[in-house]
Amino acid sequence: MTAKKSTGVGTLTGGLLGLLLTLSCLITAFWFSWHGLAQINFGYSLGYKMLHIDQHIQRYGPSNRYRDNFELTSYDQHQQLFSDIVSAIQQGGAGLAQITYTTPDQTTSTLLREAEVIHLQDVANLITLFNQTALGSLILLLILAGVYRWQKKPPPTLKHIATGTLIALTVIGLGLLIAGPTSAFYWLHTKVFPDDHQWFFYYQESLMTTLMKAPDLFGFIAALWAVVALSLFGLGQWALLKLLKA
Repeated sequence: MTAKKSTGVGTLTGGLLGLLLTLSCLITAFWFSWHGLAQINFGYSLGYKMLHIDQHIQRYGPSNRYRDNFELTSYDQHQQLFSDIVSAIQQGGAGLAQITYTTPDQTTSTLLREAEVIHLQDVANLITLFNQTALGSLILLLILAGVYRWQKKPPPTLKHIATGTLIALTVIGLGLLIAGPTSAFYWLHTKVFPDDHQWFFYYQESLMTTLMKAPDLFGFIAALWAVVALSLFGLGQWALLKLLKA
């Protein structure tokens, strides 16, 4: 009885360690891919063309209630403005209120209203929290790898990892399919951002959402991020298993 109980506890402990190892690797992969994609502005130039954001700006720029002539700005300015936003949220929100655009008559205006600056500051704070969480996951990953290596524990098999990942993705995918991507997007915002901070902006009141053609661009970025992160996760798991078996 004691031997069986000991075996059961050992199996449970091994399973928990394997789960933590996989989750920490997954979070780390999403973290590295986020900061990697930030270096290329999350593929904005590609999304800009695929989503016809230029036409979107031409349509909604003239109807903005607070800023004038944004529809007269160029493709290069649009790329730079998005890059400025990415740089700011990656640096804790510094410089958001100073982002400006210039029209052909050399009139310079700030891109973001106060409510938009507050919202993007919330996003920057969320990224900071993500950085802290991911750093903890990276440390945990290194510790667990050391435990497996030192105690010579058999690492999770590729089959187990693939099965677990597939189940998780299936559950998430079905949830998004049932709720709808847009509904899920809005629900997430209500849970993440402070109640008294505006996070939904109509195109007619926000050049930020016009520039991004929100939420369409977010869907594009999410898909790109998922592809890169899961590819990196798979590569990381393969390299980790090779290391632990060596």
